[in-house]
Amino acid sequence: MTTTSPPTPSLFARLLARYAAVEPHEAPAVMAAFTLFFCVLGGYFAVRPIRETIGTALGGERVADLWILTSIGAVIIVPLYGWLVGQVRRSILLPAIYALVAAAFATYGVLFRARPDDALLSESFYVGLSVLNLLLVSVFWSFLLEMFTSTQAKRLFGVIATGGTLGALVGPIITDLTVQRVGTSGVLFIGAAMFTGAIVSQRVLIRIWKAPGGVGETNDRAIGGNPFAGIGIVLRSPFLLMIAAFVVLLSTTNTLLYFKQLDIVANTFADSATRTQVFARIDYVVQTLTVFSQFFLTGRIAARLGVTALLVTLPLVIMGGFLVLAVNGTFAVLATVLVVRRWGEYAFIRPGREMLFSTLDTEAKYKGKNLIDVPVYRGADMLVAQLQNALRAGGLTGTGVALIGAGAALVWAGVGTWLGRRYEAATRQSR
Repeated sequence: MTTTSPPTPSLFARLLARYAAVEPHEAPAVMAAFTLFFCVLGGYFAVRPIRETIGTALGGERVADLWILTSIGAVIIVPLYGWLVGQVRRSILLPAIYALVAAAFATYGVLFRARPDDALLSESFYVGLSVLNLLLVSVFWSFLLEMFTSTQAKRLFGVIATGGTLGALVGPIITDLTVQRVGTSGVLFIGAAMFTGAIVSQRVLIRIWKAPGGVGETNDRAIGGNPFAGIGIVLRSPFLLMIAAFVVLLSTTNTLLYFKQLDIVANTFADSATRTQVFARIDYVVQTLTVFSQFFLTGRIAARLGVTALLVTLPLVIMGGFLVLAVNGTFAVLATVLVVRRWGEYAFIRPGREMLFSTLDTEAKYKGKNLIDVPVYRGADMLVAQLQNALRAGGLTGTGVALIGAGAALVWAGVGTWLGRRYEAATRQSR
């Protein structure tokens, strides 16, 4: 009887196995997920500087009001998504979501070309993109949490997140190089093209997921259940409630920095195209730092030091950043804190937070997770924005805002410590 030797792993699979602890049979799924996340974040970050430029033109008070609309949109979209997950197979629903985003970007591209000074159009784009960006990332990770085990998540999520970071690097570079020539509408068409690539990548990943002997267990049936089930799932779980608290504190520090950014950039740079370039350059500095961290560090830190290290390091660093801003609030200091904050969030906080969901059931991964990722996050954005505006109207200085941010970051680190220890205990028990 003749025997056949196993196929020789590809060069890419061997490189992944050597540098990122990816087993050869996992390489096709990792590559497909990597490419999908590249397209999703590449498309989003290509158009994100447009949103930031709109924000500087509108001013802090109007942006705070728009965040109320954003939080309302987040409350509406999550039960709608929950209903769709309950009724439609993921193999149909997920590519359709990316197709809808591609069509929306192309439509806005046409409208901005026809009415470039339409304030209502700009505001609707700002709100729509703010609602969609969290949902898109949450949808991506929900599917991966279903596809990979918790043990695989520790090894693989950092590598897969690198694909998103590369996309988030390439997207703003393209915007920086092209916006002066193609304008806002041209950048939106570029974003639409990248989401078309996301449709193809998602279908490839689903094919791998559904193949016999695939990476994980396949259950493509609609989940069913109540579209509002995520509320009960979160309220009944102390673990999920603490994840929600972690997200609220993350949002608090981000929002305080965001409004500081609006003020300083508006006062430092005069025209909108230059501001768009500034935001794009901050984006690709962040992504350059992040891509190396995710590929070489995130998985190794999670495997050797635990998820707690991923969740706690950034809050402590940001606490120090706020204290520096309290003393010196220049653009150079702000830019440094923004880069560090976003680098740490993408390289460590986001993969670590996604790992927390890996031990939960499918309904919690989709409905409970999306409740936390979208309306809880955006609701916290809105409340903190209104609160800081009220405090500043009452006489609170920029130094006072920075000190509040430092206190929130300290509490954020404490919640991260609790979550990391509970997760490590749960994974040990499951093994």
